Amino acid sequence: MKFLKFTSLVLGIAGLVTACGGTHSGTIGGSVSGLASGNSVGLTNTSNGDALTYTFTSSSTSFTFSKSVDSNSVYNVTVTTQPINQTCSVTSGSGTVNNSGDNVTNVQVICTAGTGTAVPLSASVVGLTSGAVLVLSDVAAGSLTVTGTTTTASGGTLSQNFPTSLVPGSVYNTSVKTQPTGQTCTVLSNSGSGTVPTTGNPSSVAVSCQ
Repeated sequence: MKFLKFTSLVLGIAGLVTACGGTHSGTIGGSVSGLASGNSVGLTNTSNGDALTYTFTSSSTSFTFSKSVDSNSVYNVTVTTQPINQTCSVTSGSGTVNNSGDNVTNVQVICTAGTGTAVPLSASVVGLTSGAVLVLSDVAAGSLTVTGTTTTASGGTLSQNFPTSLVPGSVYNTSVKTQPTGQTCTVLSNSGSGTVPTTGNPSSVAVSCQ
């Protein structure tokens, strides 16, 4: 009898441990930018075949797949259906759900509009200390690393292009991703966002460092 009670106790504890240490899961989602009014984009998490269609709305830019992904399992979000007269791409679309099964919310779907030859988006930086490193980020044009020179340190301007050129009609929105050590850099008002014109290059993004 004592042996049976002991066995039942052991099995009960084992079941409790299993329940506490079970697999967690999290949802996969993010945001869509640049999608034109009335357009839709089809997305698929190829790791489990979960698909959704995101349709433009002025009230929200977020999306979340319906199927959760287990902790320590991979996810991979791709564009499976492009919107009309636009091209969408995915950044931060693949990875592994952490051990706690926290929701993934940083997948970015970036859509550009229009046709024609892509043109560069540039940044003009002043006041950056010689040797200091500033990183700018744009939703469509990518990240740009700028290193200060004696020219910028003395009030001169250094202009550089972002790595990804943009087609006419594309929406850009630039921000400071990493500040230089000992300085604060600011994207000047009304220069960091806009739409690429049908002809010519967009105005340079003006950045001032203090």
